[in-house]
Amino acid sequence: MRSGLTSDSLWMIEPGDGEMKKEEKTNVMRVLDGKKIAYESHTYEPDATLTGEEIAGILGEDPAKVFKTLVTQGKSGAYYVFVVPVQAELDLKKAAKASGEKAVSMIKQKDLLPLTGYVHGGCSPIGMKKQFPTFFHETASAFDKVFVSAGKVGFQIELAPEDLISVSGGKSADIV
Repeated sequence: MRSGLTSDSLWMIEPGDGEMKKEEKTNVMRVLDGKKIAYESHTYEPDATLTGEEIAGILGEDPAKVFKTLVTQGKSGAYYVFVVPVQAELDLKKAAKASGEKAVSMIKQKDLLPLTGYVHGGCSPIGMKKQFPTFFHETASAFDKVFVSAGKVGFQIELAPEDLISVSGGKSADIV
């Protein structure tokens, strides 16, 4: 399957049929299009039970380049977003230090959708209902391109880490 980016949508050419099919755009893709940020979208069979490492395998990518988005709440009640490689674990003490909190804890899964607009397995640091302070693990900058969820299970985007950090208003930090 090949894809091409046109000015307003992504078109897929299915092998053998020659027909153009319009691919679904997520809110993340619309935000990036609106800011004229280059990205490539990747899809896979949606399955919320897949781990980040399994998704990296499906994409044929190094898990160190594929990032997951985690949402926390600080002792103050403020929310924070942390973006870490899929094979890594967020260090809550380092996360608290990076955010200037005494402590942070993961939010409950049931609170994710109302807070961010995204479901578990499809949470992206781009295009949340509200912009929260966002921190990227410092290894993101080591790559030409990184992958994050495109805001829906089964959709990933690949883009330059500096563009990702910029569009999300994020900072780089040692958080794993």
